[in-house]
Amino acid sequence: MKITKISAYEILASGGYPTIEAYVELEDGSSATASVPYGASAGSHEATVMVDEDSTRWNGKGMQKAISNINTVLSPALLGHDAYDQRAIDQLMIDLDGTPNKAKLGGNAILALSLAVANAAASSKKVELYHHIIDTFQTGVDLKTLPQPMVVVIEGGKHADETTDLQEFCFSASRKASVAENVRMIMECYHALAKVLKKNKLSTNVGNEGAFAPSGIPTNEAPFTYMLEAIQLAGYKPKDEVGLSVDAAASEFYKDSNYELAIEKRTLSADELISYYESWLQKYPIVSIEDMLHEDDWDNWTKLKVVTDKYGIPLIGDDLTVTNPVRLQKAIDQNAISAILIKLNQIGTLTETVDCCLLARKHGLMTITSHRGGGETNDATMVDVAVAVGSAFIKVGPTRGERVSKYNRLMAIERGLHA
Repeated sequence: MKITKISAYEILASGGYPTIEAYVELEDGSSATASVPYGASAGSHEATVMVDEDSTRWNGKGMQKAISNINTVLSPALLGHDAYDQRAIDQLMIDLDGTPNKAKLGGNAILALSLAVANAAASSKKVELYHHIIDTFQTGVDLKTLPQPMVVVIEGGKHADETTDLQEFCFSASRKASVAENVRMIMECYHALAKVLKKNKLSTNVGNEGAFAPSGIPTNEAPFTYMLEAIQLAGYKPKDEVGLSVDAAASEFYKDSNYELAIEKRTLSADELISYYESWLQKYPIVSIEDMLHEDDWDNWTKLKVVTDKYGIPLIGDDLTVTNPVRLQKAIDQNAISAILIKLNQIGTLTETVDCCLLARKHGLMTITSHRGGGETNDATMVDVAVAVGSAFIKVGPTRGERVSKYNRLMAIERGLHA
């Protein structure tokens, strides 16, 4: 099914700055759009988000350079190619770019087209996108289980001002129930958390991801106590029904080989930080931890995994692995993680994303598919990808339209499977 038309343009992302949306049309008249997010907190090994750097327009964050690359380089190369052959389409764009991090043409430009082609092909075949991905990449997922919600409910770090050093605290589904039931239960805990924060004279204003972002939290441990109280207030059992997950985004507070916890006025070595984290694992119903050390602190990741293995808790790589099969393989070889966060724009094509997920599964690692904190869109392709590769969770914020669109898509998939 040949590609007959491609266009691209700027749209607004959730951070109030633009991102790219691409449109692809096929010879049978089928068409689709796809838009790409970007992160406020991004690992240095991620695919390039190409921006204009023109201070007179969008404070330098415009996307016209990347769009020009679509119009002048990528589009002419892709027109006439078979949209059903996703792997060949993506490889052609990777080769045209020729850099390890898509710096020449922009990971944002390449991903917008990669996802738009996949969506158009699914439309042409008259199948759901997740079915198209399962068939195209032979993922072997049987759809008996779906990803469950991992809902960001308190945010800090680069996602909020004057709050915790750690970036995200989440409620994660723990019970075997439908997606819709687990979404309902966790959102009831989220609303109970608002009452707990107010009781502690903390703000219930929200940050980039629609999660609470109160200033004045006294320690990085305090969110756990608030969240634990909220689960109980909502009438649920901690860990059995709702667990706690945390994403430190530790690269953001790493300096001179140490870790600076600003709100606690403490500087810790990696060993001290690991001991600090272990005290949390002993005290709270934590079901996963993510990015707890710097993205290149490889030896200490291996040390931390020994600790998490002792408690049976998944250790998730994000900035460490950036959805990159090469970095994932290194993490596997060094026994540094037991799970990996998946973000499509970290690597920049659908093919590489799926290949990373399949590599993780081959080695027994859990995948968690995630939104981006800085600039999300209403595009819910990430949910279909999560379903198609058998992710255990999707991690998304609890409010704002660009966040809830993901949960609504996941619940729609569930309804469709049980119709």
